[in-house]
Amino acid sequence: MQKQNFAPVPELYVSYDSAQKLKVEAGELPSHDLTPRQTCDLELLMNGGFAPLKGFLSQEDYDGVVNDMRLADGSLWPMPITLDVSEKFADAIEIGQDIALRDQEGVILATMTVTDKWVPDKAHEAQKVFGADDSAHPAVNYLHNQAGPVYLGGPVTGIQQPIHYDFRARRDTPNELRAYFRKMGWRRVVAFQTRNPLHRAHQELTFRAAREAQANLLIHPVVGMTKPGDVDHFTRVRCYEAVLDKYPAATTHMSLLNLAMRMAGPREAVWHGLIRKNHGVTHFIVGRDHAGPGKNSAGDDFYGPYDAQELFKQHQEEMGIEMVPFKHMVYVQERAQYEPADEIEEGVTVLNISGTELRRRLQEGLEIPEWFSFPEVVKELRRTRPPRANQGFTVFFTGFSGSGKSTVANALMVKLMEMGGRPVTLLDGDIVRKNLSSELGFSKEHRDLNIRRIGYVASEITKNGGIAICAPIAPYATTRRAVREDVEAFGAFVEIHVATPLEECEARDRKGLYKLARAGKIKEFTGISDPYDVPESPELRLDTTNVDVDHCAHQVLLKLENMGLIAA
Repeated sequence: MQKQNFAPVPELYVSYDSAQKLKVEAGELPSHDLTPRQTCDLELLMNGGFAPLKGFLSQEDYDGVVNDMRLADGSLWPMPITLDVSEKFADAIEIGQDIALRDQEGVILATMTVTDKWVPDKAHEAQKVFGADDSAHPAVNYLHNQAGPVYLGGPVTGIQQPIHYDFRARRDTPNELRAYFRKMGWRRVVAFQTRNPLHRAHQELTFRAAREAQANLLIHPVVGMTKPGDVDHFTRVRCYEAVLDKYPAATTHMSLLNLAMRMAGPREAVWHGLIRKNHGVTHFIVGRDHAGPGKNSAGDDFYGPYDAQELFKQHQEEMGIEMVPFKHMVYVQERAQYEPADEIEEGVTVLNISGTELRRRLQEGLEIPEWFSFPEVVKELRRTRPPRANQGFTVFFTGFSGSGKSTVANALMVKLMEMGGRPVTLLDGDIVRKNLSSELGFSKEHRDLNIRRIGYVASEITKNGGIAICAPIAPYATTRRAVREDVEAFGAFVEIHVATPLEECEARDRKGLYKLARAGKIKEFTGISDPYDVPESPELRLDTTNVDVDHCAHQVLLKLENMGLIAA
């Protein structure tokens, strides 16, 4: 039986006076601008959420964690917490040197003494930590396509915590939560981890878990980084606050956890347990397919439904936190209540709405029954995700130079403007090059940067209810995926592969670019001296060979109509 430990966890911050002095000194040090994920990691390092870690992992600790879920001293730790940087930055840093760690506004949060510098085997890391080197896994995709190629390790000295302007009263450090539990006299606390809005099944589950553990309840949602496409944390926290009064105030507390999830299934469950133990929790609810990322490239689940529970159970005694297994809750119509699916007899009517079905009902403005969710939650979700026909969206054309992308995009723009209702912006490759990316060349790095800029602008247009039409070549699948993730945080992303064959594009060659590329006068030209990753599953594929432009644009309109993005 787990007992509450009231002793504070060690933090990595120096005193206020030392921090002011260190801040001045750190201004002279080489600076690394932290990514959003690294900022989340640093915050939990500094405030003790990642205890016993004292900084970003050394190479020896990293190897132990990747291979055996153990630090070099034998302590259980399942997740690599690494500071990935560019080769250029790493080359300028010597072992033993101090560096300043800054947030994205340039504020110095900490210093780090670099004790290790190495180039990791990322394929091996992916295989061991996530179970497969498969880029369908969001963390594996991040590892290969976003994380820097060099890792730095070393202890961290905390100067100040990252500044959060949102929901400040809901954010507690591990020691603040421990002090709260001590003040309230809570000896047993069960934590509920969530990255989704709370519906009635979750409420019943948490009530049952608290009863089973004879514990008070901590609702502890993640508000750092979750899976691309998840409901944003602002909406989720408003949903949590809307239903908090359904819980007894004397036995329930809600606190926000600024964690960057990896969606690593079994290892993530153990990691979450250790983090909650540091926050003073005695029991932890582990769900079916806990922190699973969905389907792999073959269309199968990455992890078995109960793999996370099994791994947690193996280590719970060493961790010092007890698992309360998640029971899949379904609604029994005859009894008008939620019950565990495995306890229901044959012959009764079981009702359930999947996440996919919920999204469809929100997109199409359909009813969401009260037995499934609370009216207050549905109201918040509808505010953020109105029916699709009222949302912004992005149409993203991709294909070879001369394939007809720009021509079809222009025709589509005119047709959408004729329909009215939403502002329409065309982000054509040439127009963007002239107005947004005039300083960029045509190297892979610069082309990627150009597409990411287009994606950023498109996501902002989408977020604000407009229609963005993009028509770059966009030859690389990983960059197109990153743009899709940016846009889908706010609305629909419709990829149109203009699949006009290369021979036809070259025969058109209005700008004479293919001729120059064949002569070697244009380097890295898509289709000639540089590859084009053919989209595997675009929303629509068009071949403009001997096809009228108006017909092509009409095919796109029909697709948008079919997806519910424009009214029929």
